[in-house]
Amino acid sequence: MICIECGLVIRDKIMDTGPEWRAFDHEQKEKRARVGAPMTYTIHDKGLSTMIDWRNRDSYGKHLAPGKRAQIYRLRKWQRRIRVSDATERNLAFALSELDRMSSHLGLPRNVREIAACLYRKAVEQRLIRGRSIEGVAAAALYAACRQCKVSRTLDEIAEVSKVSKKEIGRSYRFIARELKISIPPTNPIDYVPRFTSSLKLPGEVQAKAIEILKKASENGLTSGRGPTGVAAAAIYIASVIMNERRTQRDVAEVARVTEVTVRNRYKELVLKMNLEVPL
Repeated sequence: MICIECGLVIRDKIMDTGPEWRAFDHEQKEKRARVGAPMTYTIHDKGLSTMIDWRNRDSYGKHLAPGKRAQIYRLRKWQRRIRVSDATERNLAFALSELDRMSSHLGLPRNVREIAACLYRKAVEQRLIRGRSIEGVAAAALYAACRQCKVSRTLDEIAEVSKVSKKEIGRSYRFIARELKISIPPTNPIDYVPRFTSSLKLPGEVQAKAIEILKKASENGLTSGRGPTGVAAAAIYIASVIMNERRTQRDVAEVARVTEVTVRNRYKELVLKMNLEVPL
């Protein structure tokens, strides 16, 4: 790796993590691939055990004979049984499948799923699951992972896709955060702005203006002690009015999952204390 301006060698002897072979079409690529998927914490055995393919075909892609198909069916059934051998593995298998289901519903990225799975595994190792529902702790681990990765998801949104109440998720979240000593920073209202403006179909100028308003509000101490979603909603409403892309307070409140009263109160605070000129 060199600098194209001055020729300085920045790094040398870089390890190539790609395959040592080349493939010129899809068929060659399929034939020459020799390794499986990378290790992942989102599967109870980390994806390292043998998997018997669900398709009844041999290595050449031909259909199996009926006798062979019955034999493979039995092997597949026993393989599923021995992959989950004890109670801990059964717990992990159920919880991680639940995590995957919730993450898919919320459209969360891979890194959030991995961190949530790691947190749940730590909770299992330290025996924090006893006396609590698996779904509650799994949902709490997912919420903690979202907070750590600064992916804006509220407790209400996670409660909607989980099988437990918001109250139980909050209780489990506080418990595992305390026991696992997870340091989670406070939620920043700016994290919610891109998602809310996208849902309201507002242009990038409104998003930039809302972020600018929130940065100034944060400097003036107007965001501390207030719900981040409410403050973000009020900033988006103000920005939409200033940039002549009006949305009603009801529309903004529905997207942010807060009441119109909250948006109105936060709006009044921001306008009065920051001396903002908002056209009527």
